[in-house]
Order: sequence, then structure tokens, then C-alpha cells
Amino acid sequence: MATGEQSICQARASVMVYDDTSKKWVPIKPGQQGFSRINIYHNTASSTFRVVGVKLQDQQVVINYSIVKGLKYNQATPTFHQWRDARQVYGLNFASKEEATTFSNAMLFALNIMNSQEGATACIK
Repeated sequence: MATGEQSICQARASVMVYDDTSKKWVPIKPGQQGFSRINIYHNTASSTFRVVGVKLQDQQVVINYSIVKGLKYNQATPTFHQWRDARQVYGLNFASKEEATTFSNAMLFALNIMNSQEGATACIK
């Protein structure tokens, strides 16, 4: 965790990516099934957010994703949420509905802040 960053949520989930070839969700790292501890970190100085997932089993970092403005976050089911960027579709399969809700609230909070910053700078131009 970088200085100036604080966790705004923590949840347990398996981190998946969508494989276009097989049309299936697969673990983000091959052979890395099982739950990770997922945090959203907020860097208050630069007002940026990251999704960081650490494997519960061996403390390996499985995802370190900078949340970008305009990211489309989709709550596909109560326990499976996803988002995409130009290269990849990411999925989180949560341990419980409660953890999914905790995470999505934090993600929507982060996106709200990111998207409102854009509006603020647009007014100045």
C-alpha cells in the first residue's frame, strides 16, 4: 500500500477474467482458484482509487487495478460483479451478498468521485 492511501472497503471474492476464446470466466491467474481479500484503496492526495486483491492462501497479489473515469461497473448477480476496459473483462465472485454490497458501494463511491472531478475541471476551461 502506497503512502497516502487508505482502504475504503474490504471483501472476499475470487477474481476472474472473461476468456473470449472459450467464452468462459477463468481465474485471473491460471491455477489461482479460491478467495482473495479485495480492497479498494483511495489515495486522498491524488484522488485516485485502486482495486487490489491478495490471495488469502499465499498472499500473492492477483489484481492491482487503477479505477478509471467512466468505468462501467455491472452488478450481474447479487454475488457476481464485473467491469471492463479496452483489453479485458474482470469479474468478482463474492463470498456473500453482504460483501458484494460493501464492495459495490465503495466502487460506486469511487466512480462518483472520479466522474465528478471531470465535471469540475470542465467548468474551469
